[in-house]
Amino acid sequence: MNEELLATFDEQGNRTGTAPRDEVHRQGLWHETFHCWFVRKDEGGLRICLQLRSQQKRDYAGLLDITAAGHLMADETVMDGIREVQEELGLEIAFDELQPLGVIPYQMDSAGFMDRERAHVYVYENRYALSEFTPQLEEVAGIVEARFADFRSFISGADSKLHVQGFQVTGNGERTDIDELVDFTHFVPHEREYFRRVIEGIERLYGPATT
Repeated sequence: MNEELLATFDEQGNRTGTAPRDEVHRQGLWHETFHCWFVRKDEGGLRICLQLRSQQKRDYAGLLDITAAGHLMADETVMDGIREVQEELGLEIAFDELQPLGVIPYQMDSAGFMDRERAHVYVYENRYALSEFTPQLEEVAGIVEARFADFRSFISGADSKLHVQGFQVTGNGERTDIDELVDFTHFVPHEREYFRRVIEGIERLYGPATT
């Protein structure tokens, strides 16, 4: 099995070399990722889409996360990141349909796992119904949506709970509905500053969130 090699960077964003993925996280080396946030307009306003990570994932299993995301290999460009949407969600989307929010550096450290990412962040205005998502079950267990205004209030700390609706796929392949209130313990622990910058970028594109 070929070992995944990632490009490594210093804190200023200068490329310093390459390293195996496990070593990158063990040493806390800066590396590149691709993040794609889905939003959707409906009669109630803008909605934002989250993935429910599979229970099979080694890290942050069963938690809510970015709609689609993944590492960029050392020999890849950011345009190659579109494969994450196709692989994780089963949707065919072209890179030029995405709107860039720029590079957002951030860190997530836990015992034995130091994640220092230069995230290339994009927004996609979703044209697919949730019934058309076909998650890669080794990676993604389900998909939920929340009102963007509620998500903004939740991230800012104004609200301690977030209402999400969507589906998850059970072990026997059946889809079951999700309609519940979640708190921050249900989320991958990205820095709140990362979330705030994503929200600000979406608001630049779609206007301020309204309650």
